[in-house]
Amino acid sequence: MIPIRYNIRSLVVRKATTIATAVGIALVVFVLASALMLAAGIRKTLGAGGRPDTAIVLRMGSDAELGSTIEESSVPLILAAPGVKVDEHGRPFGAAEAVVVGAMGKIGTSGVTNVTIRGVTDDATTFRPKVHVVAGRPARPGSDEAMVGARLLGRIKGLEIGQTFELKKNRPVTVVGAFEAAGSAYESEVWVDRELLRQAYNRQGFFSSVRVRLDSPTKFDAFRAGVENDKRLGLQALRETTFYENQSEDLAKFIGIMGTIVSVFFAAGAMIGAMITMYAAVASRQREIGTLRALGFSRTGVLSSFLIEAVLLAALGGIAGAAASTAMGFVRFSMINQASWSEIVFSFEPTPQVLLKALVFGCGMGLVGGLLPAIQAARTSPLKAIRG
Repeated sequence: MIPIRYNIRSLVVRKATTIATAVGIALVVFVLASALMLAAGIRKTLGAGGRPDTAIVLRMGSDAELGSTIEESSVPLILAAPGVKVDEHGRPFGAAEAVVVGAMGKIGTSGVTNVTIRGVTDDATTFRPKVHVVAGRPARPGSDEAMVGARLLGRIKGLEIGQTFELKKNRPVTVVGAFEAAGSAYESEVWVDRELLRQAYNRQGFFSSVRVRLDSPTKFDAFRAGVENDKRLGLQALRETTFYENQSEDLAKFIGIMGTIVSVFFAAGAMIGAMITMYAAVASRQREIGTLRALGFSRTGVLSSFLIEAVLLAALGGIAGAAASTAMGFVRFSMINQASWSEIVFSFEPTPQVLLKALVFGCGMGLVGGLLPAIQAARTSPLKAIRG
């Protein structure tokens, strides 16, 4: 086996070509890692709001709160279903909410975007313990006040604390606070009083969804049976975690597939660069290869050595690209969620799994790009190589 330090010395001697090839591979790894991090960020953002002991009820056939309508008269029947947790006063632990989408102007551009507006009750933060106010104060129940998710600050016109936006025409609402929710999609929403929202959008008598806290996650099947078997309701029950997984699945897959396709095209160029680099190395080191063969190293040893050198070169670029991609963790990226047709702000999530996948992909490029040059090196005749 040819010592690896021989390959390292070779890469150091050929600084210019080593750096150029490593940079190309680093760019590919950076693009792939960024796409995978965004897909992971989408899953985290949309999944962070779910709890295993919470169920959400929607109209049968609806896959999002925006397209769901539940009659107000159905809410007591939902809260009376088996498995619903009750508080110390014997009241069921649940919340019926209204959800709409409002068109609002974006800061820094003349365009508008859809923002989710959620009508909540005064115990909304109690039902969601991850939600906490980070600036200002909570909105007073029954008032024309609103709280906004922290990720909307600085992005949407009229949503800074102290500013006013129109819920509907001639129905101004004042922003009094901002909240965080462990990075979930709630941070891309505006929360107002539930009755204010229903009056403004003429949705009296209807809700979009009902959430209930269960005695335990194991009670979900009994609760779902109680809701879905009542044909008068025409409703469906989902675990909250399942609901958010469904919300994120299509969008995360789309981002991941698109990022992979772009990376594959970039990878083709990077592998060609690695191949050219290794071919040049083989051509310039004919005497070295001949000497190695004359010293008794086998063709397999020479082949393995040049493959290792190509992988080391790719690993150098892969590490650089993966390291650079971690900076994307500080970037916020907004896009329309097709399930709710509203803008949600996502973050890039640099998980160890994502970085490892991108690094392995980079090393794979070096392996593929260095295979043919390595075969050529292994086939070199010792006598002809020494003679030059």
